[in-house]
Amino acid sequence: MARTSRIQGLRDLPVEARRKSIAEAAGLDPARIAAFDPARGLDAGAADHMIENVVGILGVPLGVATNFVVNGADVLVPMATEEASVVAAASNAAKIARVHGGFRTSSTAPIMQAQVQIVGVSDPEAGRVRLLEARAELIELANAQDEKLVEFGGGVRDVAVRLVHSRAGTYVVAHLQVDVRDAMGANAVNTMAEAVAARAGEIAGGRPLLRILTNKADLRLSRARAVFDAETLGGPAVVDDIVHAAALAEADPYRAATHNKGIMNGISAVVLATGNDTRAVEAGAHSHAVAENGRYTSLSRFEKDADGNVVGTLELPMPVGLVGGATRVHPVAQAAVALLGVRTAAELAEIITAVGLAQNFAAVRALATEGIQRGHMSLHARNIATTVGATPAEVPAVVARLVADRKVRADHAEKILAELRAKSRS
Repeated sequence: MARTSRIQGLRDLPVEARRKSIAEAAGLDPARIAAFDPARGLDAGAADHMIENVVGILGVPLGVATNFVVNGADVLVPMATEEASVVAAASNAAKIARVHGGFRTSSTAPIMQAQVQIVGVSDPEAGRVRLLEARAELIELANAQDEKLVEFGGGVRDVAVRLVHSRAGTYVVAHLQVDVRDAMGANAVNTMAEAVAARAGEIAGGRPLLRILTNKADLRLSRARAVFDAETLGGPAVVDDIVHAAALAEADPYRAATHNKGIMNGISAVVLATGNDTRAVEAGAHSHAVAENGRYTSLSRFEKDADGNVVGTLELPMPVGLVGGATRVHPVAQAAVALLGVRTAAELAEIITAVGLAQNFAAVRALATEGIQRGHMSLHARNIATTVGATPAEVPAVVARLVADRKVRADHAEKILAELRAKSRS
């Protein structure tokens, strides 16, 4: 059976039936995603081996975004998030992108960098050159720390050296640029940096201090592009307003911060679902949003093409892996990777970037048309209804009233619920 990301009526099914439906759509044995059942997910014993002083497990809702086509292939996307409307918005944007073939993606080689800080160099310019002269020696020493990585085609690709001027003096900073293959790579590059630090200090003529990866992973970029059909969006005026809304984020850092948060709503949800490091990805993304002139700007771009459609593009660092870390330990993360059907870290990174673009487009479109509250609050109303004690049978009626009254608040939900129950008793 061919994989499909189009599943009619998924939201109307009970949770267990949804699991069965997505397994069928993905061509998977339901056992491959059995860990999505909370009773069969991460247990306290496994959690106790992941971090320190474990006292419990925090559950986060796990949804599946539909309609995605990435590089011609249908993809069902697992998303772990507590925020209402994120999964629905991504799915809707992906449905619009399907009109023109979905998302096209690409990426650079999986290069991560580790820094070695060298202090007390009396002739830093010459120290920088001495390190570059010793490039082959340093690469050989670093690669000796991870022969398995080298065997799989990875390893140090180059050494770069920068001079960093600070209030405390000038530092010579060596960068090991490492192809980490299908790993996120933090452990590999940190081990290499520690191994070469002493020798790098000797060569530069100073004392090695910090030796640690940088999360500014600007040599490990992923890109996504999609065309959003003008007619489907509602015509030329909507297209123009979307472009105007995006242009403000490019020019204004106050708007850019929220604009980029919208991108990360999608990205972080998939990163978390697959057991990757959300903090590393977020740090890299926001550092990448600082332009060469030092101004914080939007990560994405939206333009009008020659046919009058919206073209969205997104490029940012995406340091995620399939080897090591929670991805290999957490049963839900393993099930999420199986659902995605990815075989390499690059595939995973590119899908995540496509989700970020979809999420961003959905938010910009909402802002440029009906406003963000309409869709977001209708979904938030379900949370409010549940919070005040509405039963599953009562939730739809409470939600309908909250939205109709434009008062999505707990006190108003309590009033509505009391009225409904009084009416049912009479």
